[in-house]
Amino acid sequence: MRHEQVLDALGAAIANGELPPGTVLRSEELQERFGASRTVAREVVRVLETMRLTSSKRRVGVIVREAAEWNHYDPRLIRWQLDGPARPAALATLNELRSAIEPCAARYAALRATPEERGRLGALGERLARTARARDLRTFLEFDIAFHDLLLGASRNPMFAQLSEVVAEVLTGRTGHGLMPPEPQPDAVALHLEVAAAVAAGDADRAERAMRDIVVQARDEIAALVE
Repeated sequence: MRHEQVLDALGAAIANGELPPGTVLRSEELQERFGASRTVAREVVRVLETMRLTSSKRRVGVIVREAAEWNHYDPRLIRWQLDGPARPAALATLNELRSAIEPCAARYAALRATPEERGRLGALGERLARTARARDLRTFLEFDIAFHDLLLGASRNPMFAQLSEVVAEVLTGRTGHGLMPPEPQPDAVALHLEVAAAVAAGDADRAERAMRDIVVQARDEIAALVE
């Protein structure tokens, strides 16, 4: 198997509890299990260690770490969790993160965005509206990711901006796993346009309120579809 295939298979097994904390992973066993070369097995273990999913101990091997020690902001880990049985819990956790960060990011974007960013945000809102009417979920997703990425960046808070990949994985996972309505809800589209208008007007309270409404609506939609 290729590097990425082995990484996805092993990472998903850890992320979803098939290989629980304390499990010892030995290179020879990984090679046999995945039909991988020694080089591929070592590269995969190296990536998992950078993600803090595993650690190495001399004379023991590679050990799966406790979930509390993982890098939960890594987009690959998020993807593996959303692809498996941990999906409902992962979605709930991610939505709590979005609820805490994105409304605040919208507030600061209204105060700090450049004129060009304000214009681009409005244009993305209009594109969202057009693709929603066309029921083009794939293109809608692309514009939605771009909208949230731009908003987080326009906050001028680099820590907010680095959450862009996390939000993109959440949005992608919702679409990929059928957790979006067949047609984006008009209310949700209208709220994106409201955020864009508030940022354009420099109205921080209005931008924060509209973004909070977006996150709450997304939470409620997911809850209804997961049940």
